[in-house]
Amino acid sequence: MAAQLGRRLRKGATSGAVVAAAVAALAASQAPEMIPPPTDNAGGDRAIGTGDATTPPSDGSATGDSPYFTELPPLNTPNKPGAPTHLPVITGPAEAGIPASILAAYKRAEASVRSTDPGCNLPWQLLAGIGKVESGQARGGGVDANGRTLSPILGPALNGVGFANISDTDDGAYDGDKIHDRAVGPMQFIPSTWATWGQDANSDGKKDPNNIYDAAQAAGLYLCANDRNLALKADLDRAVLSYNRSTEYLNTVLSWFEYYKRGTHQVPDGTGVLPVDRSDKRDRGNRPASNPPHSPLPTTPAPTTSAPKPVTPDPKPSEPGVPPKTPPATTDPGKTPTTPPTKPTVPPTKPTDPPTTNPTVPPAVRVAKLTTVATGALTATTGNAFGKAPTVAALDASGAPVTGVSIKFEIVGSTDARFAGARTTATVTTGSSGLAASPALQAGQKVGPFTVRATVVNRTLAAAEFTATVTARQADTLTRLDGDAALPATTGTGFTQQLRVKATDKGVLASGVLVTGVVVTSKTAIDASTEGPYFKGEAGATARTKVFTTDAEGLITLAPGDLLAGDKAGTFFLKLTAPGGGSTFVELTVAAPEPTPEPSTPEPTPSTSDAPTDSPEATSSPSPSA
Repeated sequence: MAAQLGRRLRKGATSGAVVAAAVAALAASQAPEMIPPPTDNAGGDRAIGTGDATTPPSDGSATGDSPYFTELPPLNTPNKPGAPTHLPVITGPAEAGIPASILAAYKRAEASVRSTDPGCNLPWQLLAGIGKVESGQARGGGVDANGRTLSPILGPALNGVGFANISDTDDGAYDGDKIHDRAVGPMQFIPSTWATWGQDANSDGKKDPNNIYDAAQAAGLYLCANDRNLALKADLDRAVLSYNRSTEYLNTVLSWFEYYKRGTHQVPDGTGVLPVDRSDKRDRGNRPASNPPHSPLPTTPAPTTSAPKPVTPDPKPSEPGVPPKTPPATTDPGKTPTTPPTKPTVPPTKPTDPPTTNPTVPPAVRVAKLTTVATGALTATTGNAFGKAPTVAALDASGAPVTGVSIKFEIVGSTDARFAGARTTATVTTGSSGLAASPALQAGQKVGPFTVRATVVNRTLAAAEFTATVTARQADTLTRLDGDAALPATTGTGFTQQLRVKATDKGVLASGVLVTGVVVTSKTAIDASTEGPYFKGEAGATARTKVFTTDAEGLITLAPGDLLAGDKAGTFFLKLTAPGGGSTFVELTVAAPEPTPEPSTPEPTPSTSDAPTDSPEATSSPSPSA
């Protein structure tokens, strides 16, 4: 009776405290349009963030508001506020124990979601609270070595009788029901929600709602939708209400969430405490029968040193529903009273020996060393992909590989190199051989060395580091395509002929090669000329050195007018060189302009009118006759 009264008091206190806030949060949670989940993969050798994404529906809930377990945590918390939350394995209150595989799945989902959506601040204890309320931690940890439930966990048919009315959406593929949908698996996703949010967290090629690793990661992504920050109370309430739109559900989940935050411990799979009370208050046949709760190990009673007191029969009639007390056996006053042996209700069994194998611990905790795997030199030319990926091995104290460890790769240093997707960080999970390789590494345009650093997520082990180098693209041959004749120009003008040069490396066209052009006074000169031809620069600037980049066909082209003659007549050379040894010279001839002849002045010639003329000799006129 006291236990029942205590539970009722706790329910009333918990539900009454947040009902107003929960109703407001429920109304708010229906308004924003949902965003697609950042699908990823946290298992195998694939990098997080490489899954598919589908726009989810804007209403409804993850579970279809299916029934759930309503039992609240015990009043005695597993630890005091502020005390360490990492308690020894298999210690503390039974209700605080979480089966090993289930606990590992929650922590792995937290690490995965935090790597892709750090602003959500997803705590694994929230997943544990939901898992407790939805399925009793997958029926007390009833999963196989791969995390799949030993038998399907199904909610009642969502036929509108006491629940939502949701017609079949998966043709019975997940829930075996071709008429109505049912909530499926340890996190109780309905098929339509799973079709959008389902994950393959253990890299077995299937998105399985009955697999605790897949389901826990999908639940984490679902709770983080709509850019929620679960460190904020309002967003936390909205997230839980989006899972099941019930204020009592909100109160129950948050009670377990706070309880687990005070401290938890790991128990072997299959030995978790199972809840009984359900929100629908119907026969438990609505869900598949759970395994009976596991009884605690029998204890040996302490020996009694004093004689027991005789029991006086109670003359008061028994209350209805209370079995009558067994009258005590009569004793001879002259003899020492003895307690008659009581028949045990359960046949005594030999206490079970504690397990001889080490309890399962999260993979990251088992790692003692992170070591680099020889991959050869990490080099690439500008703009190209590195031929090999940095690879590390996660090893335990005995040197054996550890599977399922989240490894963070990070690019460090002054470089524009990036992982696939233009990222500077990526998280990858070790495979069965304990190896993890970074995503493809792409060189940028900046040459020089940089570092790729690998660390174990949520651990402070020494990092494994790789040195990578970006070098310029090379060409061992530069060939002029327009003949070997000198390019002529006149001072003060530009060279009017087009110049084309082809770059090859080992006989193959070399694109993206940086070719340096320098105007020099001779083929043996080292420094650029201080006069003569120059490249057309900005704002009239004079430049006698310029870098060209070969195009997709390995060509550089100088169009007419790109090279100006300058004011100095003479012979110059354009020296072209490329990384890898390719070089060539182009002769430039600058001539002074031909002098313009001055016009000649003609000698003046006397005009006929001004020239003196001879007078004719005088002749005597005949005299008149007398």
